[in-house]
Amino acid sequence: MSEENAVVEETAVAEPAPAGQGGPSRRSLLGWGGAGLALGAAAAGGTAAALGSSGDPVPAALSGAAVPFHGAHQAGIATAVQDRLHFAAFDVKTTDRAELIELLKEWTRAAERMTAGLPVGEGAVGGLPEAPPDDTGEALGLKPSRLTLTVGFGPSLFAKGRFGLEGSRPDALVDLERFPGDNLDPARSGGDLCVQACADDPQVAVHAIRQLARIGFGKVAMRWSQLGFGKTSSTTPDAQTPRNMMGFKDGTRNVSGTDDAALDRHVWVAPKDVPGAAAWMAGGSYLVARRIRMNIETWDRTSLAEQEDVFGRDKAEGAPVGKSKERDEPFLKAMKPDAHVRLAHPDSNHGATILRRGYSFTDGTDGLGRLDAGLFFLAYQRDVRTGFIPVQRSLAGHDALNEYIQHVGSAVFAVPPGVRGKDDWWGRALFA
Repeated sequence: MSEENAVVEETAVAEPAPAGQGGPSRRSLLGWGGAGLALGAAAAGGTAAALGSSGDPVPAALSGAAVPFHGAHQAGIATAVQDRLHFAAFDVKTTDRAELIELLKEWTRAAERMTAGLPVGEGAVGGLPEAPPDDTGEALGLKPSRLTLTVGFGPSLFAKGRFGLEGSRPDALVDLERFPGDNLDPARSGGDLCVQACADDPQVAVHAIRQLARIGFGKVAMRWSQLGFGKTSSTTPDAQTPRNMMGFKDGTRNVSGTDDAALDRHVWVAPKDVPGAAAWMAGGSYLVARRIRMNIETWDRTSLAEQEDVFGRDKAEGAPVGKSKERDEPFLKAMKPDAHVRLAHPDSNHGATILRRGYSFTDGTDGLGRLDAGLFFLAYQRDVRTGFIPVQRSLAGHDALNEYIQHVGSAVFAVPPGVRGKDDWWGRALFA
């Protein structure tokens, strides 16, 4: 979380409404009692709300709204951050290019239905009684809960001799270097494919990953996965900034989700970035995922003064050193040289800016009585080489937060542009 929290604090870009088509599904419009129609939430990427029975706005997280699946960019990147996460990385087991293409088509069709609040295929109770149902059924009767499904392709998918994609690997899809302090577990790192499922209902997110894994049985195998709660980034300037597991506000410097200029500058891949065979990535983004373990017990015995020096902000208000309000412009030189905020700020990294939408996690204990908890860091950017990497180099080498955290998992993916319509599918341009 060192870098990531730094990135957490100052280098993130928030999520705006996804560009796209469609709206609430039939299921999302019927049978919700007093929840009303969630038209506003779909129009604003989930930040607006439905009207309740009293006529007052209902927060998007409570409305169960559906986020449009189709658009120029995949939903789940610039979309307003939901409350829960289920992230999964897969290894491709088939060696048949045609089978991989068919899988991506099947996944796309299933995602279209699930994000609209509909079951996969004929559902959990349709079809032949003698055959397993198309859907496992644990999301029956639940609202769409702003479910988004975002797919990415790892560097290993482009390896020579696999699927004939080696010439189409974008230059920015680099293998991440090993940073100082990394203690990466291979079993929690890498992957040919990833799927990020975000929703306001954890059961909806888990159900979505489960269905895609079932559809992929025999063609892909889950390599690792991570559940997340408590989003660690603020996506709207007027919303309360969330706090991380260390108790500090996280994501204060995120750009507004409606800032299209910032997204174009820092997040979306431009056509000029990907000439030739890599042109399929135009409109996409690059994702870095890092599992950051926090030494919770050590942090909890650290004085408040030291905690605030480590971050460069006060714990109560979140104000930077020497300022009174959370969103006051930080004076970096007033902070200690190794303060997290100072090292992560764009001004300390030649303007490097990322969109971050991480989540807290807790996975029981480590067998020694210590909480296995921390930050699952997700950062989207236009180019990993000018986004995550320079910031992480700065943090890994100097951040005071490194005493309390350790990076234990890592992966990087190329996230293709959005699905444009019913005849389109995830990664179509890559395999054309």
